Amino acid sequence: MSENDPWQSWYQEAPPSDSESADRTVSMSPSNQPTFQPRPGYGAGGPGGPGGTAGSGAGGGGWGAQPPLVSPPGAPPVRPGRGGRGSGRRWRFWGQPGRHGRRITLIIGVVIVLFIAGTAGTYFWIDGKLNKTVSLPAFSGTSAGTNWLIAGSDQRTGISRTEQDQLHLGSEGADASDSLMLLHMGTGRPVLISIPRDSYVPIPGHGENKINAALAFGGPSLLVQTVENVTGLRIDHYMGIGFGGLANVVGAIGGVRMCVKTAVPADPTGDSGFKGLAAGCHNLSGTQAIAFVRDRHSFATSDLQRIQDQRAFLSALLSKATSPSVYLNPFTALPFGSTAASAIAVDKGTSLYDLLQAAFALRNPQTGTVPIANANLQTSAGDAVEWDQSQALKLFNALQQGKPVPAGLLTGTQVG
Repeated sequence: MSENDPWQSWYQEAPPSDSESADRTVSMSPSNQPTFQPRPGYGAGGPGGPGGTAGSGAGGGGWGAQPPLVSPPGAPPVRPGRGGRGSGRRWRFWGQPGRHGRRITLIIGVVIVLFIAGTAGTYFWIDGKLNKTVSLPAFSGTSAGTNWLIAGSDQRTGISRTEQDQLHLGSEGADASDSLMLLHMGTGRPVLISIPRDSYVPIPGHGENKINAALAFGGPSLLVQTVENVTGLRIDHYMGIGFGGLANVVGAIGGVRMCVKTAVPADPTGDSGFKGLAAGCHNLSGTQAIAFVRDRHSFATSDLQRIQDQRAFLSALLSKATSPSVYLNPFTALPFGSTAASAIAVDKGTSLYDLLQAAFALRNPQTGTVPIANANLQTSAGDAVEWDQSQALKLFNALQQGKPVPAGLLTGTQVG
């Protein structure tokens, strides 16, 4: 035992002086056993004193004053209230005790499960609202990538009488294709090609006529068959929408932002109801959007400019629909998804996933129009558009083989 042992002062009596030890003989009988005497000042705050535990006698007790606890050298201090070694409490991630950590884990797990279930439920709910009514014709050829035929018809269903009067639509439509586009995707950057509605082509079973008549003659199936015959491309999916459906979709998304570099004059004939656009950006409502994509009399190139505006509008619409401000906001995404699914007609093999892929492809594709040899071809069906067959063949052969489109065949899109 070291002479500096801090515990020596309370468990041993002070050593006797040499004179005392020489004269005193200590007996081991109980009456002669040494009694413990507390050190001075112990009773003031220790056991038996004020504020202490009960002891024997005033100001004295069974034990003397004890020094503060001293940890052995090198041992980490034990902090009260923390789960150190030997405390019986195990630590979990994030420094939380086990019970608290398990509670956090459970909450996170429930949130993840609810999110997955909600997303899956919404997907199947919207997918179930799709009008999968179109049957695609048989096609024996092969074609690279995936091809969509997108048709906008002049169907009036869903447009009020007041809106029909504003847009000079009349109450009855011919259900012909007012706009026609071919989307090729899956072999590089997507390509969006406009097919003029007055293109003069052979329609199976109906001789040569304007291509928009195919929809009126035999519905989407005959229109798909006609396009496949003249392009050599297999059409994998079909999507069609009428005037009323377009107006509802634009309204559900809160309008579509269109920007024009120079002012676009109003339709001088009033036929489309288009009121013109000043230079700059504008948020078009449903009826304004219909008027914009129908207007052709404001331009010298008539329908050839209109189909460029239609491509630009479709890209703007789907860019907004696939933006985080829409799909991360359930109060916008759900109404838009429900309205869009109800407004369009697709082929029986199309799923919501297919539509989402097409929507993202339409955000920023390469664009152009079928090469044209004569925009004022005189036919028995009236003024029509004659394709440049050799150039058109180069374009469609490249798409069929999944190769880049030769330079000069894609002219891009210029609004207004």
